[in-house]
Amino acid sequence: MAVAIITGASKGLGRALAGALAGRGWDLVLDARGAEALADAAAAASVHGTRVTALPGDVTDAAHRAELVSAAWRLGGVDLLVHNASALGAEPLVRLEELSLEGLRRALEVNLVAGLGLVREALPLLRASRAGTVVAVSSDAAAEAYETWGGYGASKAALDQLMAVLAVEEPGLRVWAVDPGDMATDLYAAAVPDDREPRPEPAAVVPGFLKLLDERPASGRYGAPALLDGAR
Repeated sequence: MAVAIITGASKGLGRALAGALAGRGWDLVLDARGAEALADAAAAASVHGTRVTALPGDVTDAAHRAELVSAAWRLGGVDLLVHNASALGAEPLVRLEELSLEGLRRALEVNLVAGLGLVREALPLLRASRAGTVVAVSSDAAAEAYETWGGYGASKAALDQLMAVLAVEEPGLRVWAVDPGDMATDLYAAAVPDDREPRPEPAAVVPGFLKLLDERPASGRYGAPALLDGAR
């Protein structure tokens, strides 16, 4: 049975992806900081009959990352690692002149440093898998300059570059940075609370991630909505 680790899995995209993978028979190790919400997400995924381990904690904690990988090893290994946990750096977002350095550090620690730390922890198991895959959830803000999105965008741009280098260094793996596009999530609401424009639910973009897993294209950066349209 295939095994996936998903960070930030208590709600939004992480929860939607967990449910979709469980529906396909994947065993899961799920992470988030909120224990109650994470337990609820794990219970929802468990209805599909797969094994689901929920481990609340902070991905910036090295001991917690080791715990996630150990739990996956007990389920059989790591075939897929999804780094979905994200920090904005400021809530709501602010211009760079107002962005605290502590907030920027937090965004970098969660979005970038923790992502690499988890990949490094899981790398032996990923290499041992016949279809070892790393998915880093990126953002349009990693590629475009949007006012107030500087700190978050910089952390995601750095994550994209890290994944690109990882793909070169680990040719036996698939390494994808995936921009899910605009979604109706708590993260976006916290970033721009006054924006009331309708956005798709996270479940609407999950088929794009599943298409990547089905077709296994070359490592690189992809947009989930574009995948659903059959374009890169």
